[in-house]
Formats: sequence, C-alpha cells, structure tokens
Amino acid sequence: MSHPDYRVNLRPLGTPRGVSSLVGPHGVGASPGDKKSKSKTTRGKKKSIFETYMSKEDVSEGLKRGTLIQGVLRINPKKFHEAFIPSPDGDRDIFIDGVVARNRALNGDLVVVKLLPEEQWKVIKSESNDKETEGAYESDLPEELCGSQLPQQSLKGYNDSPDVIIEAQFDDSDSEDGHGNTQNALVDGVKKLSVCVQEKGKEDAGAPAIKDENTFTSQDSRVLPEKSLQRSAKVVYILEKKHSRAATGFLKLLADKNSELFRKYALFSPSDHRVPRIYVPLKDCPQDFVTRPKDYANTLFICRIMDWKEDSNFALGQLAKSLGQAGEIEPETEGILTEYGVDFSDFSSEVLECLPQGLPWTIPPEEFSRRRDLRKDCIFTIDPSTARDLDDALSCKSLADGNFEVGVHIADVSYFVPEGSSLDKVAAERATSVYLVQKVVPMLPRLLCEELCSLNPMTDKLTFSVIWTLTPKGKILAEWFGRTIIRSCTKLSYEHAQSMIESPTRRIPERELPAISPEHTCDEVHRAVLNLHGVAKELRRQRFADGALRLDQLKLAFTLDHETGLPQGCHVYEYRDSNKLVEEFMLLANMAVAHKIHRAFPEQALLRRHPPPQTKMLNDLVEFCDQMGLPMDFSSAGALNKSLTEMFGDDKYSLARKEVLTNMCSRPMQMAVYFCSGALRDPAQFRHYALNVPLYTHFTSPIRRFADVLVHRLLASALGYRELPDVEPDSLQKQADHCNDRRMASKRVQELSTGLFFAILVRESGPLESEAMVMGVLNQAFDVLVLRYGVQKRVYCNVYFIFPASAVVSAQGQPSLDSGAGRMGA
Repeated sequence: MSHPDYRVNLRPLGTPRGVSSLVGPHGVGASPGDKKSKSKTTRGKKKSIFETYMSKEDVSEGLKRGTLIQGVLRINPKKFHEAFIPSPDGDRDIFIDGVVARNRALNGDLVVVKLLPEEQWKVIKSESNDKETEGAYESDLPEELCGSQLPQQSLKGYNDSPDVIIEAQFDDSDSEDGHGNTQNALVDGVKKLSVCVQEKGKEDAGAPAIKDENTFTSQDSRVLPEKSLQRSAKVVYILEKKHSRAATGFLKLLADKNSELFRKYALFSPSDHRVPRIYVPLKDCPQDFVTRPKDYANTLFICRIMDWKEDSNFALGQLAKSLGQAGEIEPETEGILTEYGVDFSDFSSEVLECLPQGLPWTIPPEEFSRRRDLRKDCIFTIDPSTARDLDDALSCKSLADGNFEVGVHIADVSYFVPEGSSLDKVAAERATSVYLVQKVVPMLPRLLCEELCSLNPMTDKLTFSVIWTLTPKGKILAEWFGRTIIRSCTKLSYEHAQSMIESPTRRIPERELPAISPEHTCDEVHRAVLNLHGVAKELRRQRFADGALRLDQLKLAFTLDHETGLPQGCHVYEYRDSNKLVEEFMLLANMAVAHKIHRAFPEQALLRRHPPPQTKMLNDLVEFCDQMGLPMDFSSAGALNKSLTEMFGDDKYSLARKEVLTNMCSRPMQMAVYFCSGALRDPAQFRHYALNVPLYTHFTSPIRRFADVLVHRLLASALGYRELPDVEPDSLQKQADHCNDRRMASKRVQELSTGLFFAILVRESGPLESEAMVMGVLNQAFDVLVLRYGVQKRVYCNVYFIFPASAVVSAQGQPSLDSGAGRMGA
C-alpha cells in the first residue's frame, strides 16, 4: 500500500504508541538532571532503590527449604516493566513487576526469587489479555520439530504520533523440537522494524510506560477466585549473570547542564529497553561529543555495564566502541554479535598452531589400516547451494535381496581437535557456529571448516559413519558404527536432489548437475537419490504414525547484491522433499548414536531432551481452541500433529489459518536441551517430546556444534577406539549447559540478522505489500501474520473497535468482514 507519509522507522523495541523512546527502561527514568532526580544527587547517603542481595549461604538454605525459587529471568520485550521466571511445577509463570523487583538482573540471567505475600500477587481480570503478554517470550523449537535450516534510529526529533505502527517479528527454529519460532525472531530482538503512518500530534516525551489496565494488585485478594491470581516475586540473588552486560545504543548529554554529573558523564540509551540506561564517563566519549552532540545522534555505540549500585536507577558503564551509523548492515551486525557475547575475533596464533602445518595435508598411511575404506562407494553430499562447511554425506547401495545398504558419513572433526588443546578450548567456548544472513562466524578455523574437515567432492576425507541394512519400508535389519575414509563423488544442492526426485525417469543432462567423479555416473547418483527418497518417505511416515510432531513455520531467505551486500529481495524458504530426505537420515543417525553411547556409558552420555509443553500455557491454548470451535487434540505430540494435519484444507486461506494456529501451538513448547545422562536421575525425563523417542542426541554436525564433537568422542570410546574422556557427570553437565546457552544466543543472533535485513529491504525497496491474516486481538492493537513474508507484525491503533479475529484489516487498522485476510502495506 503506497502512502506519501510512510517511512521506515527503526525504533527501539517495545516502545508503545504514544510513549517516547526517551523514556527509560524503568518507565519513569528521569535523567539525572531532571527534577525528579535532583534529590538523588544531594549530599549524604542516598536512599537505596534496590534491595541488598541475600548471602550465598541464605540462598542455598532457602532453595533447599523451598522458600526460594530459581529460574531464568525473561523480560517481556513488549512491556519491559514485566518479567517472569518459569514455575517449577509447570503452572503459570511467576510474575516479577517492575525494575525494582528485578533488582538489577537482566534478561536471561539465572536468578533466585522470593514470593511476595499473597495480597501483592498480580490479579488478572477475566477479560485480560495477560495470556498474550505471558506468551510474548522467546519460544524455541528444536530442529527436529521444525526443520533445520533492527537497526534502530532514535525517536529523537520524531514528534508525530503514528496512527498505526507495524512491528516486524520473525521466527526461526530447529526441526527437532517440533516447532519453528515464528514468534521468536524479533521478540527477543534488540531492535524492531516499525512502519509508521504519520499524523499530526505530539508524543509525550516524558510519559511513563503504562501498565496493562487489565491487571492490578488487589489489597484484598480473598474476594477473588484463585484462578485470577498470579504468583508474584522479587529477585533476591543472581546465581549467574548470563546476559553479556553489553548493549548497543546512542549517546546523549545529560539534561541538566549545571549539574556536577554533566561535567563527568554522558547518558547511554540502549536500543533494548530491557537494559537500563547507563552513565558513561565523558573521557570514554569522542573528544568533540560535548560540543557537537548532534553529530553523534545517529552513531551506534557499544557500552558494557561495569556496575549497578543499589541507590541508582542507572548503571555505570564503559563505552567500548563506536560502531558506525545506525541502520547500516555491518555496524548493526557487530552490535548484535557483541550484545549476545558471540566471539567473532580472529583465531589466535596459539589456536592456529594446533592445525596441520604441512599443507596440502594428506591422510597419514596408518589411518587406512584403522578405518574402513569406502572411497570407491557412491557417496555424495546434499546441502544448500552456498554451503562451504559440509558435515554430512549419504550413500545408498542396492543389495541382491531387494534391501539397501544406507550410510550416513559425518566429518571426523574430533581427529583434528585434540582434547585439552587450545583449539579444543576455543571451540568449546564458542560451542556453535553462528549463521548470519550475509556470513558465518565459525566455531572452528576456516582451514578445518571449509577444507580439512568439510566433505568436499573428489578428495579423501576422514569420517565417522553409521551404516544400516534397511528394507524398502525403512525397517532396520543391521547396524554398524565405525571410523571410515570416504571420497565424495559430487556436491549436490537441495535443488539438484529435488530435480532428481521430481524426474524419476528422465535422464538429467550433465550440464544441469555439478561435476561427478569419473568413477561414478550421473545415473548412479540419480538412482541412489531416488532410493534414499523412497526409504526416507517410509521412515517419515512411520515416525509420524509413531507420534512425532512437526510445527512447520515460515523462514525468510534473502538475495543480496554482490557489490553492496544490500538485500535485493526476499522469499519464504521452501522446505521440499530433498530437505526431508536428508533430515530423515540425520534423525536416524542421531537416534542410533544416542542409544549406542547410552548403552556404553549410562552415566556419561551427552544426550538431548525435549520436555513436554508448559502446562499452564497449553491449558490456555486448549481453552482458546474450545472457545473458537477448533477440534484440537493436545493429549500428545502425535495427537497435536494429527489435528494440525487433518483440520485444514489446502486452499490459500486454510493454509494461512493453519500457519496462525501452528504459531499459537509453538508458544507453550519448551526448548530442547543437551544434558548428561548421569545428572538426571529419572529416565522418563530423557524423552524427546516432539520426536516422541526415549533417547536422542546430536552427532551429525560436528563442524558447527561442539556438542557433536563431544558425542563423537563418546562414540569413539564406546567402539574401543580410545579411552573414555576423563570427565565427571557434573562437569559434562556444565559443558551441556554452556552449549545450551550459546545455542540460544546463536538463534537470537540469527533472528536479529534476519530482522535487520528485512528492515533494510523495506527501507530500500518499500513499501512492500502483502495479504495478512489476523492472529490475535488486544485492547489497542492486533497481531497479524503477513502471508507473503511469513513474518508477524503487531498493529497499534488509536481507534477502539471490536471485531472477529478473521476480519480484514487495512493499513489504517479499519476492520471489514471478509475472507479472513486483508492487504497490508509494509
């Protein structure tokens, strides 16, 4: 929808309509020179704003007695005065109201809380949309669940009150947890794309953040039904500061030029309103900042929090770096990486010395006697066309009895990463490669990622293989694990494999395929792909018949200008049969290895579990579906998958409604996590909910995931290739926890990178137009799924109306009853 007043405004995340971005993260944050804060700069002891943390001894005792509760703090990005920690019993989250109750903890920190007296618990009115706000946290769907594979300008000077603000929200997910993260991407985001329709009228630059009018604290909660109360708490201790304490944002002078603070400090305003504003010493700032502050109004800086005193609304920090202009790809990308603690520095000389020095490297002769030689077999890779770190290869040999010998061959990364070496330590610390739209931050040096370990075609490679004898129906007749040497005959893209699947009888011309080694033919590779596809279809059918769940959600892919790096266009990534083929055999290998290492080392296996959905959120969703007349069965993962598969037709709007409901189903889902089998006593907790299997692990991507390297070492020990790694269950659990933390950060970074590129695409090429379907209706806003781009947007309106969730919505927010979708300019 074209409109002369439309402009992209990369505004701070979470700022509601009518509330200036100058409002601090506390909602009332007057800057030091304002009247409200003058009393705080007077001489004498300042009054404490925050409580002193409890002692470690008291915290330990309180946790043992059950009078204190620990959990990961989650701050609502849309209402940053609200925070939550999960309830240990799976019931409704525990509510933490305001920055004072958060007690200087930041998003993602592991905190200890103490419940408040019942009369101070949050009261939820029956018509409240609190279910929405509570669900507005970052959900995470594992790869097995969904398929693997914003810059901000200050609102300074923006005085027009927008009629409609459309905020982009993206999702991504792994396939294993059954769900994709449509809700995820910019929800945790530090920045959000806003498209503003302008209208005359001033914003109140000093307005405090407004609390949800549907919630209040009751002085006498006894008159209210128990269901309407939400347990509330305050933070009394930070067990682990998982937030990086780094933020990107903008520098401003303090308001009161006559104050003593003005001569010492500048004010740093983070882009993420969940981070406090920060005093930074003027000596850290550019030399001419005080005399020419406007020159830096659009300059993005990185600041690190060094301290946050009990008597200050503001933290103390150090300015780490000037990144460049806000809204440009590289400064914004560096800011995102820094905020999430991603190490993107060059590998040290000490680390690089661990790599083979004599290049070109060749496989030592002794390895041929220790491994099965598969170099003559027809083995090939199937990957995205741009992939350079090729972890896995496949083979499929027809047997005389009509069965198949199928192999999954994984790069033997552990061979090149000696345990305890500098390379091992840095890989363990990074824990994962981080995939951005325009580049990859690798876990391992590129010599390993792209050459020595990568299963590039027509070169001898060290691998770890799982080989099965399978019937055409996918039944396992035999299974073998071992170290191997392979020589991939070709590097297929998903598109190449898809064309083979779609043309089973046509001979594909060699010019349409990549180079194939002379020992093998095009027809041989084609036949192997078709046989793998046939078996994969049966494996997939059986998996879902056995109760697996998949929550497919849309992902954006971009085309970039080769010279400028700017996005030229975007499309929803299509997940096709070639993707499913690879996924089925990777899942089969991961499950096989999980059983193998757990049988060998029941106390020291590194596994991956997926807990069932959060009880309270799932019950809320059940209630919603009942009210909407949707016959959904949430009794198990398989029942939910069946409901989603069978309920909808295949016309455009049915598919859109399915996408909306799939997104809603993703919200109660929990993360899949790595764990050590010896650290969890109840085997029932080992289960993977989405896959509906008792044991699962990650084995198939050691180039990009350190957890897989650890699993390779365990498998090598189980097969007698080496001694068991000298690691206790508690120590292995700590490694698992670190892998979980870095994997979560990697996902957030990937989502924010997608959001950044989409925002720039809209800025450079917009306005963009798409049909959208309403997902939910709030008091002064509604959420829509933008069908063309697979992104969610929240539309804030300054008009009040009631309409069904299937109404058409124009860009101005005016509803009209129609087919359930509307056209929306973005």
